[in-house]
This record gives sequence, structure tokens and C-alpha cells, in this order.
Amino acid sequence: MSEKSEKSVSTEPRLSVFKTYKLYVGGKFPRSESGRVYEVSDSKGNWLANAPLSSRKDARDAVVAARKAFGAWSSATAYNRGQILYRIAEMLEGRREQFVREVAESEGLSKAKAAAQVDAAIDRWVWYAGWTDKIAQVVGGANPVAGPFFNLSSPEPTGVVAVLAPQESSFLGLVSVIAPVIATGNTAVVIASENAPLPALSLGEVLATSDLPGGVVNVLSGRTAEIAAPLAAHQDVNAIDLTGADEALAKELEIAAADNLKRALRPQPVDYVATPGIERLTAFLETKTVWHPTGSLGASGSSY
Repeated sequence: MSEKSEKSVSTEPRLSVFKTYKLYVGGKFPRSESGRVYEVSDSKGNWLANAPLSSRKDARDAVVAARKAFGAWSSATAYNRGQILYRIAEMLEGRREQFVREVAESEGLSKAKAAAQVDAAIDRWVWYAGWTDKIAQVVGGANPVAGPFFNLSSPEPTGVVAVLAPQESSFLGLVSVIAPVIATGNTAVVIASENAPLPALSLGEVLATSDLPGGVVNVLSGRTAEIAAPLAAHQDVNAIDLTGADEALAKELEIAAADNLKRALRPQPVDYVATPGIERLTAFLETKTVWHPTGSLGASGSSY
């Protein structure tokens, strides 16, 4: 009986495989059409990665993808949207360690504090997933009117929403502004944190494998002011969340957004750790009211 030779494990040094971060547009992962990138550093100035530097053309492409996805996503049942959002939370849980590392490096947090941020973000997805089939019961209903009519109000999504993600909270804040937009049936074009875009770009990889239709969420990275300007002026964008803009930029974007009467959510101080409430769910909802005759009212009462 021959002896089995033991295979020795190579101890030679190897090259690290660096991750190539890409945009997430229309369910695909393109590089910026400009071919540009910019350096992303950690809180100590150490290089982390090269991120795509999105152009105006990338922003326009993202709007086209979001509009294309809006019809099917907005007409999907609230129950189905809730299932898909819950699936996103499941996928985030499976890649928890990656996000902990990226958040810790991006925000200069300890591993324990970064883990707490990531756990809170995953819980936030679950929380919004549970609201998809309940928000209509809270903000809709039957209205009393003087006349032989049924008068019913129901919420409907606004449309394509441009979202400027928070600059400081690279993941928990990001989740807190994306999840309520898509939970209510809108589609989104998201501009990631300029200095800490890596968690947002990695989120795109999660969304691509979580049953979310392509184009419902589109993630761009780069200079916030450069990408936000064409989105604010875009005639096919219905609303804009200015959370990630400073005071001067927010004012400029709000003026541009007024050209086609976009709904604009102004930036305001937010404690992302606290329970968010339903304000962001209702921020990008329209109310449709339907009148339906019940019949004539006579001396003997109403008839249908």
C-alpha cells in the first residue's frame, strides 16, 4: 500500500485582489460613461478604492431606467413590495461583515459601532417592509360628504424620485432615505455620499440579487453638486430629496426643481438611530380621491 504524499501549502506572497466598484443603473453595473474615477479614502486619509465619477449622462440614463421600471413597480401589490424589501434585509444580513468593514473604514468607527450601524440599517429595512401594505390604511380612507356619493381617498406614488443620500451616515442614513421611497411604489435615482460611497455601491450588488426589479433603485457616485443639478432640472423627475445637500446647494436645487413643480424634501437634522416614523413614507405620496354616486336621495331614504 503506497503512502499518500502530503501536498504542501504554498507560503509565497500573493497579490491582493482589489474590488472594482461600479455604478448600479437599470439592474446592471456600468462604469461611468465618462470613464472617470475618483479616490475614496478612509477617515485617516488612507486610500480605500477608486469609485466611478458619474457624469450628467449617467444621471440621465438612471432617470430613463427609473421611469421604465416605475409602471410595473408602482402597480405591484403592496404585499409583493413588502416581500421584496424583506428579501433585501435577508441579503444584507448575509453580507453583514462586508458592510461593517466598509462603514468602519468610511466613517472612522470602531468595529463595534459600525456593527451597530449596520444592524440598525438591516432592522430599518424590515421595518419599512412591514409598512408597505399598511400605509394606505393610515393615510387613506372614506370621507364624509354632503350628497349621495362615496368619497374615497387612497395614496399613490409620486413617480421618479432623486435622492441625495446623507453625507455623514454612509449606510444607516442611506437606507433610511431609500427604503421609504421604494416601499411606497416610487422608483429612485440615488446619489451616494460623496466622501463615503462604498457602502452605497455595495448595496447595489445586494439589490441586484434580491428580487428587486432593475431600475427601481439606481445608485450613482461622484460629486454631489455635479450629479444633482441635472436631476433637479430633469423634466421626468417628479420629486427630489435634498437630504445630502448643504444649505447653498439645496437652495439652488430647489429653484431648479420648481421648473416642473417637483416635490422637494428640504434637508433637516435627523437622528437616524431613532424610530423614523412615517414622515418619509408620506413625503412622496400623492392622494387620489374618487367620487362615486350612491343613487338618489328621496323621502324614504337613499337607494343605490
